[in-house]
Amino acid sequence: MHNSQDDEEGVLLALLQGFENHRLPRTLHLKERVDAGETLTQDDVDFLEELLKETQSILPMIDRHPEYQDVLTHAVHLYQHISEKALKNEQRD
Repeated sequence: MHNSQDDEEGVLLALLQGFENHRLPRTLHLKERVDAGETLTQDDVDFLEELLKETQSILPMIDRHPEYQDVLTHAVHLYQHISEKALKNEQRD
């Protein structure tokens, strides 16, 4: 018999797997681009905004499963780096 804790952990694992397999590669590619001095396209900005919304939506679950806190923290720092670097690149142009 499953309880809601098990169900919630299953949801988190599925979200993390989706992030690792689909969102993380694109996010790392964006990081490479902004680190190379490029700016973000509107699609890139939309992608990052969607990631931040998803991150905010799972915060209550992360609070109940602190073992996943590090993954979320690293992801947020990565988004922050990309956003700050992209802004610097925009201001430079």
